[in-house]
Amino acid sequence: MFQQVEDFRAESDALLSVIEPLNDAEFTQTTLFKGWTFNDVLQHLHVWNRAAQQAAQDPDAFAVMLKELMAGLQQSSMRDLESESVGGITGQRLLDAWRAGYNELCACFADLDPKTRLKWAGPDMSARSSMTARQMETWAHGQAVFDRLGKKRKDRDSIRNIAILGVNTYGWSFKNRGLDAPEPAPSVRLTAPSGATWEWNASANNDSVAGSAVEFCQVVTQTRNVADTALQVVGENAKAWMSFAQCFAGPPENPPAPGSRHIQR
Repeated sequence: MFQQVEDFRAESDALLSVIEPLNDAEFTQTTLFKGWTFNDVLQHLHVWNRAAQQAAQDPDAFAVMLKELMAGLQQSSMRDLESESVGGITGQRLLDAWRAGYNELCACFADLDPKTRLKWAGPDMSARSSMTARQMETWAHGQAVFDRLGKKRKDRDSIRNIAILGVNTYGWSFKNRGLDAPEPAPSVRLTAPSGATWEWNASANNDSVAGSAVEFCQVVTQTRNVADTALQVVGENAKAWMSFAQCFAGPPENPPAPGSRHIQR
């Protein structure tokens, strides 16, 4: 089993720990992420965890599922389609299904070569990258849950996977908006939850991003506006990147407005 499988499981377990004590009615509370409820968050994670497992076990069936989903978006919203996909279950029943599903996904990927190429909604990716993507989505959507519950998450150094994804999607963040990525890419120097220092592109001289690894991950996953962090962003290339950084696939998304995503007291 490669490390990213365990990192994804640990991230899922962390989210489970704060949702599991809730009653069914509490799953309907809305978050600051587009008004999504806890039910919406778990439905989304469960559907795409299952999709990742299907991509590994039956790529032809995955392709059919994806085609049907894209066709369905002509008539329905993604949230409605995801709810339909899980049979409309909510609350503790949904939590049980999501928990069983992410553990099944881990068991499935445990036997894969991390370099195995897998189909996805965007470009093909390795099994290792697929697990990192599932960890990233769980961490990012989980942020809205922790925020709504007024809890500060205790992050671990496993978020390095998300930071790497953020650094590696520098070019994608521009290309996705029809822009040429300015070179060189900024240097990135981050302080991990453990206090360790992580650094990328150290040779870049004029543009840089430095500060908390957690805050960097929040910006590239668009759970926080860079203005709501203490990140030190120097240079035009770095400022442009941090203004719309996007480490996830799909059409270009705008970051939340300053002050709109935060821990709710």
